[in-house]
Amino acid sequence: MFIRLSFILLLSWSTYANAAVIDDVLASYTAAGAGNFSASNGEALWNKDFPDPKSPGKVRNCSTCHGKDLSANGKHAKTGKVIDPLAPSAKSDRFTDKKFIEKWFKRNCKWVLGRKCTAQEKGDFLTYLRDK
Repeated sequence: MFIRLSFILLLSWSTYANAAVIDDVLASYTAAGAGNFSASNGEALWNKDFPDPKSPGKVRNCSTCHGKDLSANGKHAKTGKVIDPLAPSAKSDRFTDKKFIEKWFKRNCKWVLGRKCTAQEKGDFLTYLRDK
């Protein structure tokens, strides 16, 4: 019984930690001039195809590596390395570190979009992922 209760409390804490970090990051994007974040805009960005600059005629999107199901593992398009699920409900330590969030936005936006994501795009995307 104690173990089960401890596990439930741990899950509750990780959900709270995710929400608090995401709220802090969203506040920083608002301070940078973004606002009115939209989960539907984040979902549209997730599914949008962008031209692959290294392979004319091919496209990339977020699901190229992360897959369509955010609660399942993805697979890196180039290396084949397994990528943990993006959904906080499937991976409790997802979105618990601001620096980590920004590092991956920098890398993935550059690879998928071919440029840095705007504060608005990152905020929309996090809003979309927050409840997954």
